[in-house]
Amino acid sequence: MHAPSPQRPATRKSRKAFWLKQLHMWHWMSSAISLIGLVLFAVTGFTLNHAADIEGTPVVTEKAAQVPAALLGQLAKAEPADAKAPLPKAVADWVEEHFPVRAGEAEWSADEVYLPAPRPGGDAWVAIDRVTGDVTSEVTDRGWISYLNDLHKGRNSGGEWSLFIDIFAFACLIFGLTGLVLLWLHSAKRKSTWPLVGAGLAIPAAIAIIFIH
Repeated sequence: MHAPSPQRPATRKSRKAFWLKQLHMWHWMSSAISLIGLVLFAVTGFTLNHAADIEGTPVVTEKAAQVPAALLGQLAKAEPADAKAPLPKAVADWVEEHFPVRAGEAEWSADEVYLPAPRPGGDAWVAIDRVTGDVTSEVTDRGWISYLNDLHKGRNSGGEWSLFIDIFAFACLIFGLTGLVLLWLHSAKRKSTWPLVGAGLAIPAAIAIIFIH
């Protein structure tokens, strides 16, 4: 007669192999999703940290135009309930056609409609005289470094970019946590694992406690 083969060690091994496979899969998938974002945020973290040393030269573009009489009549008759309200659709379409701005919420007064259009890496505005129909605008471009810095901060970059940052942050969290578990699983064969992890915590903590007041 043959002795019954032990099932528990085999079951434990299969479970460990399953979870190890899952960890590796989630680790590489999250790293693939967050790779480009990590490079972008690492580079812009450096440029933001040295913003005073990397100064751009803003380029300001001014433009003037005249609102057509039919559209001016719509502005004259418009009585928004609040001081801030969108432009009438026809007027908004005309503004977007003639100026490099997205016609969002405008600031209304008795004589003027002011349309702010901030953007990553710059600023813009359009002012419309409700009486004469004179339109003036100004667009400021601070360069691509400023543009990337504003993307890092999520400044004036819209809801879609804000959603991307949330997804990117979640992917980085999965990447970090699965990496930590993988470090723990392999730490027995890599003696320097926990000293390096501890240094990664101790160095910034010491700098913050000692030098930041």
